[in-house]
Amino acid sequence: MAEEVKNSQETAEKKETAPKKKTKKDKELEALKAELEAKQDLLLRTAAEFDNYKKRTEKEKIFTAEYAKASVMKTLLPILDNAERANEFEHGTEQYNKGIEMIVKQLSDLSAKLGLVEIGTVGETFDPNLHEAIMHIEDENLGENVISQVLQKGYKFGDTVVRPAMVQVAN
Repeated sequence: MAEEVKNSQETAEKKETAPKKKTKKDKELEALKAELEAKQDLLLRTAAEFDNYKKRTEKEKIFTAEYAKASVMKTLLPILDNAERANEFEHGTEQYNKGIEMIVKQLSDLSAKLGLVEIGTVGETFDPNLHEAIMHIEDENLGENVISQVLQKGYKFGDTVVRPAMVQVAN
């Protein structure tokens, strides 16, 4: 009997150490687990892609709106320039000159309200991203690359330069 107990113990140990044969259910379970992990991974990737798509389209929408506003502003700049030129000269009656001043003020206020910012002033340092140098002079009173005269005002809308300022640069 001791031998039978010994044999049964050895058989039990062999069963524990021997690799278990996978049953059909175990294989199906593993396949389903692998498929579930693949679907979860696909779901996470799709959600991340959709989030990136939303952010990208929002940025594009903002950029397109800013670009459209800048284009409209650019078409209005010659009108503002001409009104400012007309305001510099006194040709008519006091009421006429006052009317021109009011038009210039309204156009300036409207452009400022819409976000149009004037760039390029005398004494400012020359920046080729914002200014277009038309002339160059030597002047000991001014520093290096300083704007000495603004020939045509420049404008910026947000981060977009609508029109660079045409300037005269010293030294």
